[in-house]
Amino acid sequence: MTGPRRQELATNLAQVEERIAAACASSGRERDDVHLVVVTKHFPRSDLDLLADLGVTDIGENREQEASAKLDGGVRTHFIGQLQSKKANAVTRWADVVQSVDRLKLVGALARGAETTGREVTALIQVNLDPDADAHRGGADPADVPALADAIAGSSLRLGGLMAVAPLGGDPDAAFALLARLHEALVAYHPSAWMLSAGMSGDLESAVRHGATHLRVGTAILGTRASHR
Repeated sequence: MTGPRRQELATNLAQVEERIAAACASSGRERDDVHLVVVTKHFPRSDLDLLADLGVTDIGENREQEASAKLDGGVRTHFIGQLQSKKANAVTRWADVVQSVDRLKLVGALARGAETTGREVTALIQVNLDPDADAHRGGADPADVPALADAIAGSSLRLGGLMAVAPLGGDPDAAFALLARLHEALVAYHPSAWMLSAGMSGDLESAVRHGATHLRVGTAILGTRASHR
């Protein structure tokens, strides 16, 4: 596959890779310990094909209807958006990882979906790190993490770890430091919950400093959706 869009994606991927490698080096971490999830929501199937051709192995989507219409295997798919319980069964048909589990009702719905489809689905607990409860972008209260973790671990889902979004306008270092402490406490009781999803295009360096194993990067690689309409 050739063309200007492929070259654009290749260039952007290389630049993001340089940022991740530099962040790992400055933090004393191995580059292989950090996984890139390219967020393809609102972008066409043609971009997914180009990304796969460029070696991308993990992509993120946040709308069930959009994702199910354009996915066709070949990549590991992460659901990263807020999820209604009634859509959980549909999501388990294609999502390998659901990063936004934030309530017990959703645990049960996803578990039933995974049992129906016969697929292994990994669940991450999304934690709300925003001090303003009315402004946050989803997530469970940190105090609810242990109960959610136990519920996931006791279900047909696989407990993967934690996910969070840094508060808008806040200090990502402070937010991700808190997330790292919560993750350390989780792993003490659930050693296999090694995944820590944090960091996006604007704050991935901070996330790497605080132990993120998965980065969710969209704009820095794909650009803004409006430019490709």
